[in-house]
Amino acid sequence: MPSSGVLGVDVEGTPVTGESDAASSEERLLLARLRRGDPEAFEALVRAHQDRLYDFCVRMLGDREEANDLVQDIFVSAHQHLAKFREDSRLSTWLFRIGKNHCINRLKYLNRRGRGRSEEYGEQNEGALAELLGSPPGPDAALESAREQARVQWAISQLDPEPRMLVALRDIEGLSYEEIVDITELPLGTVKSRLHRAREKLADLLGRLEE
Repeated sequence: MPSSGVLGVDVEGTPVTGESDAASSEERLLLARLRRGDPEAFEALVRAHQDRLYDFCVRMLGDREEANDLVQDIFVSAHQHLAKFREDSRLSTWLFRIGKNHCINRLKYLNRRGRGRSEEYGEQNEGALAELLGSPPGPDAALESAREQARVQWAISQLDPEPRMLVALRDIEGLSYEEIVDITELPLGTVKSRLHRAREKLADLLGRLEE
């Protein structure tokens, strides 16, 4: 039976072989078009990956506007450095690697400007984060869901950048350990041990909110 992370998602999912092979073939064709400078190919790349990259950046930065700007920067970097892509990983993995670097650099910049993580969770944070996560007003169940998402995002924001990144990549984006190793350039054992500690801290933070 697949195991789940703190956020209750399947963390052991494996793609069906046929689907994976088809995706790889489509990606090779897309990459060939990108290398020829096909503008429609680049538009297809953006459409295929912008939503997941945006979600990752939101989790890392906790700010929708910052995340939106950063996603644009990520694709600009990808376009500029396409010739350096060695094809030793999937395009999505390469894009997340670029996104990881951009997010960490942006977090350093924001921390220098005193816009780092909030130390307390309260009604103000709850309202801001519920808005951040785009949850519409509605019945009690929808409101509670928005509050829970806000609590989770707040707890994630309390983690240091690296564990925050690991939780976002594994438990929210559902990437494989192999992909995370490629993105972070950390050994597999290090990824697993640091992710375990990050989940423990996240669970502790969420537990405190219930007290």
